[in-house]
Amino acid sequence: MADTFDLIVIGSGPGGYVAAIRASQLGQKVAIVERENLGGICLNWGCIPTKALLKSGEKYESLSHLKDYGLSADKVGFDFDAIIQRSRNVAKQLNSGVGFLMKKNKIEVIEGTAKLEKGKTAPKVVIDLKAGGSRTVETKAVILAVGARAKAIPQIGLEADGDRIWAYREAMAPKFMPKSIVVIGSGAIGIEFGSFYRALGAEVTVVEAIDRIMPVEDIEVSKAAQKAFEKRGMKFRTGCTVNSVKKSTKGVAVSIKSAKGDETLEAEVCISAVGITANTDGIGLEALGVNMDRGHITIDGHCQTNVKGLYAIGDCAGAPWLAHKASHEGIHAAEHIAGFKTPNVHSPIAGCTYAQPQVASVGVTEQGAKEAGREVKIGRFPFKVNGKAIASGETEGFVKTIFDAKTGALIGAHMIGAEVTEMIQGYVTAITLEATEEDIHGIIYPHPTLSEAMHEAALDAYGRVIHI
Repeated sequence: MADTFDLIVIGSGPGGYVAAIRASQLGQKVAIVERENLGGICLNWGCIPTKALLKSGEKYESLSHLKDYGLSADKVGFDFDAIIQRSRNVAKQLNSGVGFLMKKNKIEVIEGTAKLEKGKTAPKVVIDLKAGGSRTVETKAVILAVGARAKAIPQIGLEADGDRIWAYREAMAPKFMPKSIVVIGSGAIGIEFGSFYRALGAEVTVVEAIDRIMPVEDIEVSKAAQKAFEKRGMKFRTGCTVNSVKKSTKGVAVSIKSAKGDETLEAEVCISAVGITANTDGIGLEALGVNMDRGHITIDGHCQTNVKGLYAIGDCAGAPWLAHKASHEGIHAAEHIAGFKTPNVHSPIAGCTYAQPQVASVGVTEQGAKEAGREVKIGRFPFKVNGKAIASGETEGFVKTIFDAKTGALIGAHMIGAEVTEMIQGYVTAITLEATEEDIHGIIYPHPTLSEAMHEAALDAYGRVIHI
């Protein structure tokens, strides 16, 4: 006879394990199935360990500016292996933390690979156990949180081999520190790895098919980011497609095509950051008749699929491919399964890039608003006249706000500069609460802080800016 649960969660990333905890809090009998490591890609090979690498790069880069602060140091250098090991230790610590949370919340962890088959109230789950053998479990509901993997394009040779062609895993735990790198793709992953390796002295060239880097960002921020990264020595080839990636014993040759013709970029390593592929193959979705869209699972506003009792969250359910979006969906799905009558899951989702400088945004871009025919009011405020930024020596960047001219509602915010990934949540909250310019103008911001630039940018949209 099959085991029975109220909920089976497949995948223990930031969406899956959070969903399992919330369901357990609501009195559900829960099991979570994981084929690799608790915490999923984000915790083990993505969000968290990359930030550890970036912090090391940031600290090292700051050593070259000690004179600006009246300081000096001798024999400045770095231990590349120690940098990588610190990142892995951070991931290991948090992996253990997720294990503790599973025990604390009485969630059974089943190590193995799951496949769905037709069931009564929901698909039943057949698990190929990591320790050997199989196990079949029946449940009232299933949440798919199977995530995604780095996209490969084998027809042009862009496929990670762990040697000269890297995806995020290889770039995070490399066998050596490369002297030169070609990064294909200028989204958050490509820019972050480019920023890290450049901080340690590698020659970095980023190739982007669109005519500007970071194409999901506001054009103004995108241009400012490229200028800032170029100042740090990064090179860019925008408006270029990749013809082929060929490797040798010494490195790689990346053939690209632009309006000016063909060009070959040579480097020791190529990092592929061209997107992701959902892990939806081989888990029985076709047999169940699950609706799909370009490899991703189609869901409604409550994360439900078209199959009774089957939910999907996070990367496998479509963009944006962000850990915080997955966690939010996981909680919402768990509550919906438990009978909560909550509104649809969708709410403003911030995007963050942890390079030097950082980039953060939420809501519509200026060009997006205008293309939609919306009349807007735009405000800007540079960090170069912010007291805390000047005192900290971090004056690069600005804050930009976008308001609906008719209603006064804040509909978009875009930032580039120091610690803007920490600041963006203020605007996320404002948009979620449908704040208007009057609400934001009336908020008292602590002084001296970088966040004062948020206030001034909102004031600037209405001709009320104080410090410029």
